[in-house]
Amino acid sequence: MKKIFAFLMLALVFVGCTDEWEEDLRDPKNPTAVPAPMLFSNAQRNLVDQMVTPNVNSGIFRLISQHWANTTYPEESRYDLVSRNIPQNFWFTLYRDVLMDFREASIVINEDQALNAAVKANQLAIIEVMEVYTWSVLVNTFGDIPYSEALNRDIIYPSYDDDAAIYEDLFARLDAAIATLNQNSGAASFGGADLIYGGNVARWIMYANSLKLKLGMTVADVNPSRAQQAASEAAPNVFKSTADQAVFRYTATTPNVNPVWTNLVQSGRNDFVPSATLINRMNELNDPRRAAYFTQLNGAYVGGIYGNNNTYANFSKVNPTITAPDRPAIVLGYDEVEFYLAEAAARGFISAVPADHFRRAITTSMEIWGITDAAALTSYFAQPDVAAGLAALAAPGSGGTLTDAQRRALGVQKWIALYERPFHAWTEFRRLDYPQLQAPDPQYRPAYNVVPVRYPYPPTERTLNPDAVNAAATAIGGDEATTRIFWDVRPAGQ
Repeated sequence: MKKIFAFLMLALVFVGCTDEWEEDLRDPKNPTAVPAPMLFSNAQRNLVDQMVTPNVNSGIFRLISQHWANTTYPEESRYDLVSRNIPQNFWFTLYRDVLMDFREASIVINEDQALNAAVKANQLAIIEVMEVYTWSVLVNTFGDIPYSEALNRDIIYPSYDDDAAIYEDLFARLDAAIATLNQNSGAASFGGADLIYGGNVARWIMYANSLKLKLGMTVADVNPSRAQQAASEAAPNVFKSTADQAVFRYTATTPNVNPVWTNLVQSGRNDFVPSATLINRMNELNDPRRAAYFTQLNGAYVGGIYGNNNTYANFSKVNPTITAPDRPAIVLGYDEVEFYLAEAAARGFISAVPADHFRRAITTSMEIWGITDAAALTSYFAQPDVAAGLAALAAPGSGGTLTDAQRRALGVQKWIALYERPFHAWTEFRRLDYPQLQAPDPQYRPAYNVVPVRYPYPPTERTLNPDAVNAAATAIGGDEATTRIFWDVRPAGQ
């Protein structure tokens, strides 16, 4: 009897201490529940890191856009996308490390009954805007992707949605988010957990409208009516100066450093030099941004041959200011928005003089890179090629189309300005067909004889979800790096 009594007392002690023990057993470094602001910050950081990194395992857009060239290992310049599983790494980062964290943050916020309703609405809308941007990047990279059934733990084999249909849904989601964001209610959003705008709702409204303009102009060749609607609705509320643009600010100490520093400085490797494709064009224009973009070699700007295994010592280098650990990353710039406004005016989507926006776009790009000398700007606009672009954009257009001269002016200048925003430089090259980049010389045996215009689907998708991948590949015209995204159509007559 005494033994039974002792056992019961011990059991009661165990029951009484369970809560305390569970608390003691929690590992603070590996939490089971993560606050929504932390999830949001982590998703922002992972997203910007992926768009900025020059790591050859996932971030080769500086190479595809021919802003940089390889040295010792030229495979990526020759369009070997397979050996390092580049599409797969890019895919996993955006789905697993970005979209999933945004989605989990939304779930936590929705379930938080103590959160102020106005703050909750703003937080959810900002997450929605960031999700729209991330989804657009995935579509612009792969075409058809898992979307409506993605991020659902109950669906093991998600189907792939049509890329054009996804874009339509992104417009609807973005419009809803813009309508929800409220800067006048006195409501905050994420505060310091927002690593781009510090929780400033007014800035997020401007970003969302600028993103809407960007998405609208992306589909302008294939869906001009949608593009015109987006441009006309967004234009009054887009960025008005560089103070409004979306910038992610890195720090000078690890781990919150710019990935360019990690891959070019911390690694101690000399794997890249600026490409002759870019340097030669900027030399022809006597472009004052060269000093900010590159170093000189024996008093000249000299680029490496694209596709060759260039000797590092024989060429200009990336300017050291770009490789600083705390170099800020522009997510969406005011100069880019001005280029879109110039194009929208040239197509007749908005009422404006396209040359005015074109000039402002170039001027803003110069200012971003520290070029403020009026004489330098005047000289640049007097360059025959630049002057020809201004002339081509002198009057508002109509009918939603661009002339070849307008496409060339916009495409070349935007490609130069989007240095250090390489994914978007690649997108604009595909969309505007300028500059007319060429694949490496056949002597270097590139995997494709043209510049890739999409990433093939990851091998893991083909292994784990083959039916959906095969259906998507058939729908887009083949799972090839040469298959065009739905908005990437040649203009009539070309």
